[in-house]
Amino acid sequence: MAAFLIFVPLIGIITLNLPFRFLRRFAYGYAITVAAAQAALAIFLPLPLWNRVLAHFFGLERLDLSADRLSLVLLLSIAIVMFAALQVGCFTIRSGKRRFEFVNLVVLAVTGLNGAALVHDLFSLYVFLEVAAVASFTLIALERDKLSLEGGFKYLVLSAVASVMLLAAIALLLMSTGSTAFAAVHAALLGSSNPMARIAVASFVAGLCIKGGLVPFHGWLPDAYTAAPAGASVLLAGIVTKTTGIYTLIRLMSSVFGPVPQIQAVLLFVGALSIIIGATAALGQKDFKRMLAYSSISQMGYIVLGLGAGSALGVAGAVFHLFNHAVFKTLLFVNAAAVEEQTGTRDMDTMGGLSARMPVTGATSVVAFLSTAGVPPLAGFWSKFIIVVAVWSAGQHAYAVIAVLASLLTCAYFLSMQRRVFFGVLAQEFKDIHEARLAILVPEVVLALITIGVGVMFPRVLETFILPIRSVLG
Repeated sequence: MAAFLIFVPLIGIITLNLPFRFLRRFAYGYAITVAAAQAALAIFLPLPLWNRVLAHFFGLERLDLSADRLSLVLLLSIAIVMFAALQVGCFTIRSGKRRFEFVNLVVLAVTGLNGAALVHDLFSLYVFLEVAAVASFTLIALERDKLSLEGGFKYLVLSAVASVMLLAAIALLLMSTGSTAFAAVHAALLGSSNPMARIAVASFVAGLCIKGGLVPFHGWLPDAYTAAPAGASVLLAGIVTKTTGIYTLIRLMSSVFGPVPQIQAVLLFVGALSIIIGATAALGQKDFKRMLAYSSISQMGYIVLGLGAGSALGVAGAVFHLFNHAVFKTLLFVNAAAVEEQTGTRDMDTMGGLSARMPVTGATSVVAFLSTAGVPPLAGFWSKFIIVVAVWSAGQHAYAVIAVLASLLTCAYFLSMQRRVFFGVLAQEFKDIHEARLAILVPEVVLALITIGVGVMFPRVLETFILPIRSVLG
């Protein structure tokens, strides 16, 4: 399994780039197959079989690869977003050469993300995060125009700062604990008051907050999401930022660093600040993708807020919202790509009434907006509900109230988006446009059905996938 999720995609990239032109025509089909197979494995392969295969395949014990429920949720999220990004990217990029480069970079980024989901060693984790970061930087700058190069440069600079902080933290932990393995570091940190270890934990958390685009380290995120090509924006917003920053933060705080009251207090504050500032900033945006970028900051704040609660329920809610956000935010960026593809603009003030000409895009956008705002019975409501209950149960009543009231801000900016883009009178210059092509409608419908299905089937999802996540604290 490890070979499939890490080495098979990597070997595929190398093979496709051999000097044989006929191989390029297989790139898209190969990448879609990887995404479909990964989703199937994450859903249907029993967890014990995962770990038997991971433990013995090609002697990969040195990488300390193993999967738990948290890993499987992330791997499924990666596969879903990868599918949507490939569909959007391959059918909006005109140049065949540029399309081939895009597929290569998506598969390379997913290789890094998969590795980050499976390793249990701090240095190996860092290496896979950097693989994903380098591929992401190149994806942002893929068009090589002024805007994309500027967005890519901002991402590169801030990511480099975060990488230095992560490397410094790993070095300090190695010196203070004698190991970089998750289990060994966790055992060494239990009851330890070593100031070097405390500095390392703080440096790790700060670096991951930068990679996750959380306030006050969020300056790079709106520019990067906006400047990237449509398919790259889907991948970045859907899963890259959440894996390299938020998932890694959940994994380390739950399985390695353990409960640190000072860090939990910081996470609660940063989460609440990100929720408020992200939602407030989204209210004033005219650019469709930029508004969604600020919305991402706000929604990732909810995930961090759940983690800051410091309980098993909070971790379960955080991971559930990570999955839900991967689905509904990917759907919204696919909608934005469809609108830009058909109208040639992202300026919401020039649009209006597009639902009349693009009914599927308009309807799925409403589903994603309602899930983002936490309207029952859609999936986003349940993950937000779990987070609010966890925060309230932890005695952090003020933060729980902020989380609830901020949903009103979410409703405000999404209602504004719906009114300016899809509702009202159709603008005269768009009277001849039509619905997006089938390649983009397919991920729109699939993602909307996942959001509805997970919400409606919540009791089953809770029992099968979400509550077992609490075991990562054990």
